[in-house]
Amino acid sequence: MGHVSHKLNNAFEGALAGGGDPATSPLYVFGPFLKLIVVAGVAQVTFGASVWLVVLTVAVVSAMYRLVMQWVTDGSGGSGLSEEEFGPWAAKINAAITFVEYTLTFLVSMAAMVTFIADRIPVLNNELVFGIQYRTLAAIALSILTGWLVNRGPKMAARTFGPATAGVLVLLWVMIIATIIKYGFHLPDFNLQAFSPENLPYTLGGYVRILAVMTGIEVFANMVAAYSGTESQKGKIAFNSLIIIMGTTAATMLIVGPVIHQLSNPLLEDVSVFTQTMDQLLPAPLPYLGTLVGIAVLMSASAAAAQGLQNLSLGLSERRYVPPFFGKRNDYQVADKPVWLQVFIVGITFLLFGTHEETYLAIYAAGVFVLLSMTGWAVTKRLLRQVRKNFAIGTALLIGGTILASILTTGATIIIFVERFAEGAWTYFIFIPLLYAIFGYTRQQMGAPSAALDYLGRLDATSLAGFGFGQMSPASGAVTAKPATPEELRWEPAPIAESRWRYQEFKLNKVAVLLDGSDYAAQAIPWAKMYCQKKGAHLTILSSIKTKYPDENNDFETKFAERKAYLDRVQKELIADGIEVDVVIRSGFIADATQILVHEKHIDIVITSTRGKSGNLNWTSGGVSQKLIQKINQPILLIQTSEDGVAAPPKLERILVPLDGSIFSERVLPYARVLAQVFDAELILLTVPAVPEPDDYHAPSELIENIRHNAEVEIENFLEAVARSLSESGIRVRTMVAGTLPARTIVNVGHDEDVDLIMSTSRGRGGLALFMLGSEAQRIVEKSDKNVFMIPIRDRP
Repeated sequence: MGHVSHKLNNAFEGALAGGGDPATSPLYVFGPFLKLIVVAGVAQVTFGASVWLVVLTVAVVSAMYRLVMQWVTDGSGGSGLSEEEFGPWAAKINAAITFVEYTLTFLVSMAAMVTFIADRIPVLNNELVFGIQYRTLAAIALSILTGWLVNRGPKMAARTFGPATAGVLVLLWVMIIATIIKYGFHLPDFNLQAFSPENLPYTLGGYVRILAVMTGIEVFANMVAAYSGTESQKGKIAFNSLIIIMGTTAATMLIVGPVIHQLSNPLLEDVSVFTQTMDQLLPAPLPYLGTLVGIAVLMSASAAAAQGLQNLSLGLSERRYVPPFFGKRNDYQVADKPVWLQVFIVGITFLLFGTHEETYLAIYAAGVFVLLSMTGWAVTKRLLRQVRKNFAIGTALLIGGTILASILTTGATIIIFVERFAEGAWTYFIFIPLLYAIFGYTRQQMGAPSAALDYLGRLDATSLAGFGFGQMSPASGAVTAKPATPEELRWEPAPIAESRWRYQEFKLNKVAVLLDGSDYAAQAIPWAKMYCQKKGAHLTILSSIKTKYPDENNDFETKFAERKAYLDRVQKELIADGIEVDVVIRSGFIADATQILVHEKHIDIVITSTRGKSGNLNWTSGGVSQKLIQKINQPILLIQTSEDGVAAPPKLERILVPLDGSIFSERVLPYARVLAQVFDAELILLTVPAVPEPDDYHAPSELIENIRHNAEVEIENFLEAVARSLSESGIRVRTMVAGTLPARTIVNVGHDEDVDLIMSTSRGRGGLALFMLGSEAQRIVEKSDKNVFMIPIRDRP
């Protein structure tokens, strides 16, 4: 089940926890709806038909989700379109649409909130420069504030937005009661003329404009796990929570809707129709209190969308559908980068297209109904499967209801896309394929996670977005996470018992050291000297001068003469110490020169430092070491340099060798074997379980602890097998299983164990792959003060 901060005790608590988005929708859906039919002069005919169609859709979709709540009780109700049933494409499509929907939720809620503020402060509708209104600047500022609050963690969000949903429920029922007292109980007329050829486009157009009342309905399926009781009881309570919210929304549509139509002027640009109705329906100061409630709950809805994106990104990161940095947690243990990206997109959108919610409502509803229609057909498929296995009249009748729900939601989706294609719906045909491609590319580059991580990632991706501060996001999680079996919750498939890399021996007899004339680069010389003396290896000193063209300070010949004189002195000193040395000076970039030298002289190891002439650590981030990893297949020994340019005496007594259980990581073993034998060094074999601590996942602590225990048992067996293969050669070996995050744990263990060298494989990523996925080896170099021995790996084992 999904991790929650506390259990919900009753349906009302669940309604407050999850009902913010659908409860908010009546505040802003009537404006674009009424504007369409009033301008066309068909309001008297089509109003009631559109409203009744929406209420029917709410009813059948709610009934459909009652089935989902009965089937999926682990808090991962989602859309019902699961990767297990339909394949990886389902997860990627759902995740892409959900990603877009969270952003649109933020966008629409923030736009509606600014409309409510401008209702009371009309000056915000004035233009500043280039057609940009003051309300646009207010929306951007409030978006940044909301993002900042959400990125400070759930506790901050809970304190800020907690009472919002309760406030909007009270407001809606006050409006309902006031309407009945003042105007009596009158439901909208259902006029069949609304479906005549001349009126049907407006009836359907009005229908799709108010379909935003459906946003957030599916989130109650994700809340099942948050209740106490048996699975049957939890599903029933969750459905009652849904009824409280959707019943309030439907009642507002049917009872208050006609009064909004009667009292408001949708053509009045400066005041929303809902505020106009409040001003006439409620005695002072209640309309102003209603505005404050509306502002609070709409800002809360934006915050919920941001937190939903945080949770989605965490789940997708663990499932390796997005780059690790995108799901990285900040000091408040939330993923802040997705929220800032969301705020940036929203801000640019407001600048380009304005802050009127009607601009975005139909596009917003389109994505919601894609997900709802997916749910309908997934539920129908499951019922059909049940009927085929065990026919029952009740199940057969349910199929008719789910087919109706599927037809309604699919039809609504088609209508929205046809009607509003040119007004923005076309963007789905760009963003969804783009996100789909990004998810697929990332998974391909990083590889699929273990079954255990995949299961936990599904729980995170479908976790209770916003739970804990009274708001929920409208879109479902990426997939339905069915309970995993113990066998599926293994850490990884058992590694190859006798990997050839455990016994492989390399002759590392040719060494190249890179020097640029600086004291920083020279700190690599003692290490090259120590290795060559111990191993009897041949050393090549390589240097490069970037240009042959004169500059304002010096020319190539002068630089060449100075560099050669320096390198000749170094060479002479090394020869005096009994080392065979030659010197090579090339023009151009050092990485290119190294690549050529490695092929010409069959170099086995390249030694370089982490600082060059400038003294900056540019050789570890986008500099020489990174370029070398991409260009050569030989290992690179990176010497960490001190800022004062004074090198510590080299020693190699203790070596840390991180292994992750994969054949890729074992490619480091032949090099570790050589160094351990040459220097009589101790090897520390470290594995960081790919399962974090309980607090790092939206899953029960007992589930995490069970998975982690299984992982540690398998890891220990794996490490012992590797250690035996090394011990047989007389190498001193220790094994360790520790930590949660690989790079951080490796750096910490290296410091605590006072190792002299960390050895690691690197996938040799470059270009887009490096930008998106980063490199664990690079993170180790940047965070640690230990020397790092990196082995580029590009081919499959």
